[in-house]
Amino acid sequence: MLAFPDLTVDGSFPLGAAVSAILIVRGWDPWLTLPIAILAGALAGVVTALLSSRFGINGLLAGILVSIGLWTINLRVMGDRANVPLIAGDTVLTPFRTLIADPNLRAAAVFMVLISLVGLGLNWLLHTDVGLALRATGDNEKMVRAQGVDADRMRLAGLALSNGIVGLSGALVAQYQAFADVGMGLGVIVAGLASVIIGETLLRPRGVLAGIVAVAVGAVVYRLVIAVALYAGLGPTDMRLVTSVIVIIALAAPRLRGAIGLRGVAARARRGWLACDRAGRHLGHLQQRHGQRRSGAGQDGPSPRGRRVRDRRRVEWGGKSTLLNAIARRCSAGQRARVNCPAAT
Repeated sequence: MLAFPDLTVDGSFPLGAAVSAILIVRGWDPWLTLPIAILAGALAGVVTALLSSRFGINGLLAGILVSIGLWTINLRVMGDRANVPLIAGDTVLTPFRTLIADPNLRAAAVFMVLISLVGLGLNWLLHTDVGLALRATGDNEKMVRAQGVDADRMRLAGLALSNGIVGLSGALVAQYQAFADVGMGLGVIVAGLASVIIGETLLRPRGVLAGIVAVAVGAVVYRLVIAVALYAGLGPTDMRLVTSVIVIIALAAPRLRGAIGLRGVAARARRGWLACDRAGRHLGHLQQRHGQRRSGAGQDGPSPRGRRVRDRRRVEWGGKSTLLNAIARRCSAGQRARVNCPAAT
């Protein structure tokens, strides 16, 4: 949205998990830990934005620096431990044990509701004046500055919003798997990139809400592919290779689809040209028969009716309309009955 290469998510994801886990261990309600995790992730995004805008550090480098610094901060948050278990503590899924017995289905149902709420809220926000300014900043920053909008402030708000959502995701994942780990943010960027690309490739969204739905669908498809790879016998050490292959396929899919589509258009055009050629031959036979009958009646050359037939042939099958009809394979009912032209599909 902002055209900003933010790598802070490698640190803000485990930051949200660490904050939520340590608060649950200390007796906090698991639902109350979620806004604290959002706030922690948003602060990480604010630091990245300030380093980029106020100190002129490259955005990619600023994200890397903040992510590296968050490694130590996450360890400090978890009490200098690399792992904080939540086996004995309650989570956001605990109240729903009586409703849904299966833990995976329970987590899927609760997370689906939360994702829907976050998606609807994000869709509403991006249609407000602030949201439109955020989107415009990503599309054309120079134009936004010319309109008097502070692009740096918009970038700060966008990074805070995105990393806040990442922090929320980390908190939910930590409560689902019943532990928080300092290294659980490794590969989050690749997974997010794969989710976005897969969703856009499959759904081709147009609009904000469609884009949000596409990302959610892409994330589900990505995790399903990972699950299938594990079920097929691949080990956890192979998942990095599987992820790379998934991203490569998703990136190459539009180009491959375009090449296949061009070949399909060419094949339809060839079939259309053959149909046009058949039509031309049939019209030629009609002209010859008509001319022969008129000649047998004692007239020289083809009749005005024959000239009209030739004129109709030139109009129906000549020029640009020939190519368009050949590609689209569109013929009128009279043309199909006269020359056996293929119907539109």
